[in-house]
Amino acid sequence: MQIAELVQLGISELTAAGIPDCASDVYLLLGHSFGMSRTQLLLGHAEDVSCDQKKAFLTLLERRKKREPVAYILGEQEFWSKSFLVNRSVLIPRPETEFMLETVFKDLKRTPLPENSTIVDLCCGSGVIAIILALELKRKVIGIDLSADALEVARKNCTRNETGTNVVLVQSDLFENVSLEAGTSLVVSNPPYVSTHSVLNEVEPEVGLYEPKMALDGGEKGLDIIERIRLQLPHVLMPGGRIFMEIGYDQGENVAELFRKPVYGLRDFRNVEIHKDYAGRDRVLQAVIS
Repeated sequence: MQIAELVQLGISELTAAGIPDCASDVYLLLGHSFGMSRTQLLLGHAEDVSCDQKKAFLTLLERRKKREPVAYILGEQEFWSKSFLVNRSVLIPRPETEFMLETVFKDLKRTPLPENSTIVDLCCGSGVIAIILALELKRKVIGIDLSADALEVARKNCTRNETGTNVVLVQSDLFENVSLEAGTSLVVSNPPYVSTHSVLNEVEPEVGLYEPKMALDGGEKGLDIIERIRLQLPHVLMPGGRIFMEIGYDQGENVAELFRKPVYGLRDFRNVEIHKDYAGRDRVLQAVIS
């Protein structure tokens, strides 16, 4: 069998399994199996494949037919033009989170952070946000997550991306086990924000069957963790401190109201904005604490 024939076989089987636009998946799985780039596969389309190569590819193809995400099959995902390890303990990094980081950096160009203030990646998962912040800002970042398994992935990603001592990882249920003493100038977070009903019934099989529910499920309306974060932030953010948070496409109005509404005994937020992503959907909360 030739490479081109194996490509067609892969596309046919994935299409039959209900996976649309699957050619890129096939080439990624083939490339991983053969140790070849897509260009090399295309140039060598008429080359014969060995039995071992075919077996290796078909093994991966079977996993994809069961709707396992390609990133988990390969064990890595590109994000911000860098390679990050991923497994079923962490969410697969997505373009929406890159958009949030772009929003953060645009704002920081206008208003730089105070020197020696603390930066936090809350619900850090695989560590992509903390790592990109540390590398781009040349500052120390604290990554916080409840999952020990997720933090282990984040540690490996810190090593892979050579952050040195600029990323500190802490296991905590939000800020409960962290003493920051209101010295934090920036919190960036991609918390669980999908409703329980959506996690169980509406998301794609790649998400619902394989990605960690702890990192997805935000309760009945998807707002449970966001509400907790809103109540804890006044205790850790310094005056003028900023929060940037990834949210669901239909949550902008509710999240904005949550942060605009005063809470007795806590400092208020001002300059509350909801940024729309490149598809025109609500995606990022930005707010400043008084």
